[in-house]
Amino acid sequence: MRRVFLGASGLVLFLVAACALFWPPALWSLVVIVPLLLQGTADMAQTGHTVRRNFPLVGHFRYLLEAIRPEINQYFIESNSDGRPFSRNDRSVVYQRAKGELDTLPFGTQRDVYAVGYEWINHSLAPVHPDPSCSRTVIGGPACRQPYSASIFNVSAMSYGSLSKNAVLALNAGARAGGFAHNTGEGGLSPYHLEPGGDLVWQIGTGYFSCRTPEGHFDIDAFSTRATLPNVKMIEVKLSQGAKPGHGGILPAAKLTPEIVEIRGVEPGKDVISPPAHTAFTTPIGLLRFLQQLRVASGGKPVGFKLCVGKRHEFFGIVKAMLESGILPDFITVDGAEGGTGAAPLEFSDSVGTPLNEGLAFVHYALVGAGLRESIRVIASGKVNTGFQIATKVALGADLCNAARAMMFALGCIQALRCNTNRCPTGVATQDPALVNGLHVGDKSARVARFHRETVKSFFDVLGAAGLQHPADLKPWYVMRRVSHDEVRSYHEIHPPIEPGALLTSSVDGSLGHAWTVARPDRFSS
Repeated sequence: MRRVFLGASGLVLFLVAACALFWPPALWSLVVIVPLLLQGTADMAQTGHTVRRNFPLVGHFRYLLEAIRPEINQYFIESNSDGRPFSRNDRSVVYQRAKGELDTLPFGTQRDVYAVGYEWINHSLAPVHPDPSCSRTVIGGPACRQPYSASIFNVSAMSYGSLSKNAVLALNAGARAGGFAHNTGEGGLSPYHLEPGGDLVWQIGTGYFSCRTPEGHFDIDAFSTRATLPNVKMIEVKLSQGAKPGHGGILPAAKLTPEIVEIRGVEPGKDVISPPAHTAFTTPIGLLRFLQQLRVASGGKPVGFKLCVGKRHEFFGIVKAMLESGILPDFITVDGAEGGTGAAPLEFSDSVGTPLNEGLAFVHYALVGAGLRESIRVIASGKVNTGFQIATKVALGADLCNAARAMMFALGCIQALRCNTNRCPTGVATQDPALVNGLHVGDKSARVARFHRETVKSFFDVLGAAGLQHPADLKPWYVMRRVSHDEVRSYHEIHPPIEPGALLTSSVDGSLGHAWTVARPDRFSS
């Protein structure tokens, strides 16, 4: 678009000059043309707005529509809270905090507080000021020789290839500036993850990108070479992700550059498909032995796995394997079915996998019931973009949270829903050089760091309003949810707890007790 603008500008100036030779009044057209050309040039030079940078002059219409959109929405289309997957209010609070702008809400809530699903936290008449030093959690059990102190809020898994190089650079530079972790996603460890020097969680998926043999199997030597790099702080094995559990990953061929081919070790010109299941292990006990292998090969760094909860007896099988083998992951990341992806079949995005709240509560209580919770950190991932949303996940048992799409909004994503077309207008989810170059790394990395800082601050403001000093003090009975027009329940009632060690004494009844009974440490299927 920028090349088109420059070419058209030159052509218009030439035509005006030619016309002026035969018809002098044509010179008056320069009064209109020159200011437009100057504005277009200024659009290309500025770094704060990627849409204007990529689409000079034309991009202004987007901001004009945004300015009058509240009135259009109010009278003709939808409210600020109805958009999907993120409402305009959800996006706006990210933009405002990322830019350091006013983020308060005028005239009261726009939500229907009597609608089913409305959630709130019970405040205290004796609010406090929590110590912000409580915003970090040490990850690493007894077998870990290089524990990592993680922020309570981090960048969730997004691969280079799905995201542009400038997006990855800005995320990692923001993570370094803000002191939080950046998950690489399953697409491999790229130079753009490493260059800024931010802390990394290297995710290993079923494709074993950056640590695979030519046949696509896991290569321990290639893994060790990269896992021992100082930037890499933790290793995460992806079993499944919320947006497409049991399906594997897809990188469209249109977004596959020669560089990505080299990083991933794949065949050019074809969609890159990650298999649904791993080949390095096939059983719960095999998973834990694989984690132990990664822990040793990485020099003792924290290792864990990520999953979207599906069949409960399969997760119980992993828990039984922990008890039988004595091998424990340092962390477990729980992804929700509401999580995002650049490309997935509609059926998987809409109808497969357990939502985050239910999955998180189950994993937390399963570890409590097996007497393992104190040794394993739990990370919540899936549509977390405000301090209150962090609070709800902590109340359900999370030690920390990851966010992906919220961080994309901080980069300038406008939810154009073109992630799978290679035509992302903001340069975030595309490999088109003309669009990628519009995303200014320095400006956007500062926004990512600022959004992180303000969101963590907002979480501690909510925590203090509840009269609590430490995230660990936040319990499920503090968060309420409306389950019908005239009925309210706490998270404690909606997600009944399991008593510590209850699974070991077979004192859990019902479907949960049955799932524990049929779980096997030597196979996933019952």
